[in-house]
This record gives sequence, structure tokens and C-alpha cells, in this order.
Amino acid sequence: MIKKIFLSLFILGVLTPFGIIGYYYFNYEYDISSLVDYKPEVTSRIYDKNGEKIANVFNKKHRYYARFDEIPPRVIEALVAIEDTSFFEHSGVNFDAIFRAIIKDVKARKMVEGASTITQQLVKNKLLTREKKLSRKIKELIFSYKIEQALTKQEILERYLNEIYYGHGYYGIKTAADGYFHKKLSDLSLKEMAILVGLPKAPSTYAPTKNYEISMGRANRVIARMHTLGWIDDATFEKALITRPKVYDDTLTQNKAPFIVDEVARRFREMGRNDLKTGGYEIYTTVDLRLQKAARESLTYAYDLSLKRIQKYKEKDLQKEQEALVNNDESFQLQDVNVSQLNGAIVSLDSATGDILALVGSVDYKKSSYNRATQGRRQPGSAFKPFIYQVAIDLGYSGATKLVDIAKTYNYEKDGEDMKWRPKNYEKNYKGLVTLREALVHSRNLATINLVNDIGLSQLLRELRKFNIKKLPNDLSIALGTMSLSPLQLAKYYTSFSNNGVQVEPHLIDSIDKSGSTVYEKEYTSHQTSLATQAYIMTTILQDVVKRGTGRRARARGIELAGKTGTTNKNIDAWFAGYSPTIECVVWFGNDNNTPMYHKETGGRVAGPAFKKYFENVLNLYPQVKRKFDVPEGIIEVEIDGKKEYFSDISKPPRAEDEADPEGELLF
Repeated sequence: MIKKIFLSLFILGVLTPFGIIGYYYFNYEYDISSLVDYKPEVTSRIYDKNGEKIANVFNKKHRYYARFDEIPPRVIEALVAIEDTSFFEHSGVNFDAIFRAIIKDVKARKMVEGASTITQQLVKNKLLTREKKLSRKIKELIFSYKIEQALTKQEILERYLNEIYYGHGYYGIKTAADGYFHKKLSDLSLKEMAILVGLPKAPSTYAPTKNYEISMGRANRVIARMHTLGWIDDATFEKALITRPKVYDDTLTQNKAPFIVDEVARRFREMGRNDLKTGGYEIYTTVDLRLQKAARESLTYAYDLSLKRIQKYKEKDLQKEQEALVNNDESFQLQDVNVSQLNGAIVSLDSATGDILALVGSVDYKKSSYNRATQGRRQPGSAFKPFIYQVAIDLGYSGATKLVDIAKTYNYEKDGEDMKWRPKNYEKNYKGLVTLREALVHSRNLATINLVNDIGLSQLLRELRKFNIKKLPNDLSIALGTMSLSPLQLAKYYTSFSNNGVQVEPHLIDSIDKSGSTVYEKEYTSHQTSLATQAYIMTTILQDVVKRGTGRRARARGIELAGKTGTTNKNIDAWFAGYSPTIECVVWFGNDNNTPMYHKETGGRVAGPAFKKYFENVLNLYPQVKRKFDVPEGIIEVEIDGKKEYFSDISKPPRAEDEADPEGELLF
């Protein structure tokens, strides 16, 4: 009778687990589609033109995906050795290991050994919660069996190594290899592989960035296990034990150029792609990270100089105010300047291709992420004048052509009311007659307005269409640059000068790859705006602006530079737009609330130093950069009154008798 009871209990004990498993197997659904059709969110990477990583862009989990053929066999060996030696023999569950673990746990009266296979670990991380219940463990066994039926061992390993968390915010072994060691999987040493495969057991405890020695100890146990199994020889074993890899403690995004990353994201959306953070793209930009840093430093340099100047201005003004009070002088008014509103932007292009080399949208991204270089719209002021003068040169004017620089009152009607406009030069004087070259070199407003009258406003507007500038004012205020442009837009239009009369479309994204295939490549767009000879004549004038005109503070030794200052009414906007033989740069400064800057802060004074500093940095970084402008065929060089002037078949040299013409007619 007792034997029957014991036999019944034994049979019941043996059959009960199978009955319970059967109950769960047939009464619950087991959806394994997320692992069978495995498509995890994958981090996108943004690179500069030299292949240096700018940033990682991801949603919640930072993960690079590694195909099975990317994973070194040694990684598989190390993983199997420490986690699941019989991985290639079992069908998802290792019952021998389970019984061994139970015996050890019973003897120790606590949990001292687990028995989860690699498949079970994958199921636990992807398909189940971490709650410690018998029902969850039973489901884990069933899920594991089903996974083994649906996937090959290689597919299971690929999913495991991409899904598992490796600490420090890294998901997947490829991510961890890049994050901890700055290496590709194929470049890992055995010790580095051992560190990585040892991490999933306790990612926080074994993370080498937090507990380096504990991490080394765990890695050595992995290596010792491989040696015990005979998978590595004595020499490899001993060398790996003493190896101490360098570990990097990076931020997850590694964002070296936030304005570039934001602009890439914006352009991605314009392409109709909404999966930048999850799609696993590799985005190659035209940006040069070294020049990006140079641009950021140059902008900060000029900003700091401006703050120091304004402080000195304020101190002097306070003294003047005290003197005015003593003398009862009510004419003096102290200017209230809120320097907290002052900000700037800088953009640099490759003149020939339009590739954006650097783009910085504010002095400090942490304080303001608004991108003034691409999103801001401000009046360019006199920085627009070269377009008017280029039209004149294309029509046959030359640098020697005489312009009228006198004051004039213009009558017009606004909202049914008669109005008067009395424009002035910045210097508040006039020259009477001045050459076209000198008018632009010294940014003479009156000469420019009279030039517009000479050309004719209607003809000027027709000619300006070739530059594709939008929303030009249909009145004489066009001479003072009263339209609104972003620094990047102005940089685009300036390629008409810097690229020998051929305007090019700016590019930020060079190409985009996904899963080994190219999904986007930039297309160059350009059109001719002027003949090379006529554009060169403009360049010589803009060189004089830098050498001896309003742009003197933009001069940099050792390289030829051309450019134009721009300061709008009441010093609200300050610009410098210019170029070297191969690189263009546009700088803007102003108050974010559109209030005037201090009245002495002009384009030359505040933006010019940033331009200068940028090209000094260019020379330091790339001493081989081209330093002199090429002279195109067809340029005629003539000396007039001891100064060089440049002409062409269109802009002809003046005849001797015309040069002495007392009437001051325009000479062609």
C-alpha cells in the first residue's frame, strides 16, 4: 500500500510540471513576431566631410545594429563560454543545467546559480517582464522553445547581441564597442570582447566606466572559462589576462555640433523622412568639424570684444552724462543698450560647390538653440550693395565710372499721404563726384541711390532676377538693403561673386546610407549670373573694401580676402559677407528683439573681427589653402592716377579725353 502511495506521488510529481506547462502552453497566446520579424529602433549617425562622427541621434535606446556576419567568431565563443556552453545543442531550455542549479540552490538554501540559456535571456529581455513568478518562468520556457523552432541559432545570437543592454545607455554589442572602446567589432581585442560579453549579467555593476577593476575581474573569468574549455591557448590566455584596455566615458549623443544636428533633422523632415531617430541612417554632411569649431570660436571672440567695447562706451557715456548735468546740457541723451539681447551667427561655404563647411546659429547653443544662420531673417543693409554694383558692371560700368554723391530729397506717397525721404551717407557728408570703386569701398549711400536712378529702378529689378533674390522692395530703398535675408541665404547669393559669376545652391547633406544602400545623394545646382571678367572686377573692389575701406577690421595676414560690411538703420543689424579664393564666410550680429545695438557697433566693427578670426583659423588648420585670386582671361589692367583699375571688353577703359570730362558723365 505504501509503495503504491509513493509511486503515485512520484508519478504525480513527474507529471505535474508537464501538466502545468501544458496548461500554459494551450491556454495562452505566445506572440514571437517581434523577435522573428526583428526590427528594433536603430540609432542614426551623422558624420562630417572627413568621416568624423558629429553625433548619434536616437529616440529612447541608443543602438547600432550588427548583422551576424559582422560579429567576430571570438565574440560568439566568449559569449557561449560564459553564458551557455551547450547553446548549439539544446532546443531553447537546458534541463540538465536547470536540475544542477536546483540542487546547488537547495544545498545553499538560496539562489546561487541560474540556468537560463541565451535564448531564455533573449526572451526575458524582449518578450517578458522581469517579475519573479512561476508563471513568468513557465512562459519563458515555452517562448524559448517556440523561438528555437522559428529561428536558427545564428539568428538567435544576432538578435541577442543587438537587443541586450550593455550598460551606460548602450544597447547591442556594436554600440557598446563603439561607446566604451571607440572601435569597430572587428577591431576588438580578446579582453575587450570578454568585457562586453560579461556585461549583460549585471550591466551597472560590471560597466567599465563605473567599476573598472570589477569589470576586469569579470572579463578575466570569461577568458579563464574559454581557456578551461580549450578554446584559447596558454599564450593567448596569459596575454589577455594582463591586458587593460582604454575605456571612454562619452555622452550618448556625442554631439559635437548641435546646430548641424538640428539642421540635418530639419532637412530630413523636408525630405519626407520622419524616422531619423529610429531608422539607423548614416548621414554624411559637407561640414568640416575643425572649421565648425573655428567658426564657433570666431563668433564668440567677436561677441566678447563687442561686450568689452560696449562696457567702455557705457563708462564714457556716464561721464558725459555727468558733465551734461553739470552744464545743464539737455541735448545729450544716454543710450540704453540691453546687451543680454546681443547674439550672432556665422556660416561658411565652399565657394565652388556650395558645400556648407561651418554653420553656427548663436553665440551659445546652451543658452539659445534658435538657429539664426538659417531661420533668422534680417536686413542686410549695405552688404546688399554689391549686387547693385554687379548689375552696373555687367551693364558696362567700371570701377572708374564716376557716380554722383550728393544729397537729394525724394517725394513719395504712403497711405494717401505725401512723404519725403532724405537719405544720408553714414559719414553725414557727400563727395559730389566719386568713382564707382570708391563709392562701394566706402559704402556711400547717396552714390548708390543715384546709381540706382542712373540704371533705372525697373531695369535694375529685372537684372537682379538672375540672383534669385526673393521679395525685393520695388522702390529706391533697395539701395540700402531693406529686404530680409538669413545669413545662409546671403551666403548663397554671394557665391555669385566668390565663384566667378556662377551662383551655387548650398548643401549640408552629402549623402545618406541605410542598411548598406545609398538612399540620397546631393545634386549640384548652379547658374551663371555674370561673366567671369565682370565678377572679377567686383572681387577687386571688394578686396579694396577689406584693404582700405569699411571692412579693414576683417583683414587677415597671408591671404587675399574680399567682402562687404553691412549696417542697417539705427545699428539694428551688423554684417560682414566675404570670401577668400576658395572659402566664403558670412557673419551677422544684432539684438534678438530687433532693438538697436550700441550706435558705434557697425558691421565692420562687430562682424569684421569674427570674419578675420575665422580666416586666421583657416590658415592655421589648412596652411595649404589657396591664398590668391585667379585673374581670368580678358581682364585689362590700367593705371589711373597712380592706382590700378581693372577693365574688360564689357567694362571698357575710359578714353583720356573722357577721363578729363568736366561734366562728370558716366564713363564706360
